[in-house]
Amino acid sequence: QVQLVESGGGLVQPGGSLRLSCAASGSIFSINAMGWYRQAPGKERELVAVIASGGSTTNYADSVKDRFTISRDNAKNTVYLQMNSLKPEDTAVYYCNADLITLNPRNFLKVWGQGTLVTVSS
Repeated sequence: QVQLVESGGGLVQPGGSLRLSCAASGSIFSINAMGWYRQAPGKERELVAVIASGGSTTNYADSVKDRFTISRDNAKNTVYLQMNSLKPEDTAVYYCNADLITLNPRNFLKVWGQGTLVTVSS
């Protein structure tokens, strides 16, 4: 019963900031890479940012570089996405993802959250 639960979405004005959180829960041995994806209406799901298990290696989509920051707290099994200088084109459902190993039995899983809506509008 491993799951990811996103939170922090909502309505924000252009130029504003928002912080998304995604907490993993269940019988987890370890979590490797974690990431954020988004899907706008009528568009394909796209990668926003990923972060390695140690937290020091990250990768961002060109459209969000220098505006978004991904981070993680391994003690809390949580990944964050700090979004600054938000634009209307950032409006989308944001999904978190985790590559993890379950505790008992020991299996690899790629887990997705249900998504949280971010709306950037005046």
